[in-house]
Amino acid sequence: MEQTAATPDLDTLSTELGTVIAEGGVHDGELTVVARQQNVYASTFPSEIITVRLGDRKELRLLCKYFADAGNESYGARAGVEYEADVYRELLQGLDLSCPGFYGIYRDPSNRHSGLLLEYLADSVRIYQHPDPDTVFVEAARWIGRFHALCSTCVSSPSLSFLLSYDPEYYRGWARRTLEVAEQAGAVPRWLETVCNRFDEVIEVLCAAPSTIIHGEYYPKNILVQDRSIYPVDWESAAIACGEIDLATITEGWVQDKAEKLEHEYQQARWPHAAPDDFHRVLVAARIYIQLRWLGAQQGLLPEPEYSGFLEALHSYASEMELI
Repeated sequence: MEQTAATPDLDTLSTELGTVIAEGGVHDGELTVVARQQNVYASTFPSEIITVRLGDRKELRLLCKYFADAGNESYGARAGVEYEADVYRELLQGLDLSCPGFYGIYRDPSNRHSGLLLEYLADSVRIYQHPDPDTVFVEAARWIGRFHALCSTCVSSPSLSFLLSYDPEYYRGWARRTLEVAEQAGAVPRWLETVCNRFDEVIEVLCAAPSTIIHGEYYPKNILVQDRSIYPVDWESAAIACGEIDLATITEGWVQDKAEKLEHEYQQARWPHAAPDDFHRVLVAARIYIQLRWLGAQQGLLPEPEYSGFLEALHSYASEMELI
């Protein structure tokens, strides 16, 4: 792969990778970069697939996700790649769930190309590209349900004190910014103003629900499948909040019967005996938050029909919660 401004030169890459691999106890000896390939799934942050040879041993393939200054904090909803590295190191590697192996943080001496080093999942695909999507979506709902169940017992762990935590002020910001976006569009629908003014009622439901650790953007684009094993990626939005937020994202846009199937599988995985009585109300509250999350994250107007789509979904969920 040709070096770009977003990636380090070969000599620097080889030297620093050798340091990381040695510190991780994988190999302490000669390391040769055999190949570099652009990651076609890269989104906000540049990344590449790096093949290295460790001495005369077999080759190792790594995914390096660089700490580019992308200005994508999104009002506190994302915390960057170095934060994501902490999530892998302090949380994900200690759970009994499928997860890419974490090798460490690659430090470029110039601090221009530092990055997160993960196991490259060969032959993996985005979940919606799998030949049996209905089956793997069920597995993804179960995965996140098990994840929330496991994490509900460790949210207060001192080693996880770095995690973002959704508090009332965090939530209120999305309603405030949504109204600002609507004003830019030329008019604020009266019902939208009512929803945003009554959003504290939604916040109360979200904050009263049991806290766990969430992915934050558990959308299909952030879920890889290798064979039938689920591998959520892109953990820059991990936070302490109610788990129904992740369920709201993976079921967004699904027809009712398929969404309800995933909801059932999630409940069985997280609460094998019985889900809380207010589960559905919390899920609707989470769906309202998600719509405001995307409406209020915009620096400018969303293109049509995307803007109208968010408003339509928000109106539906707000009606279901009897806010309007």
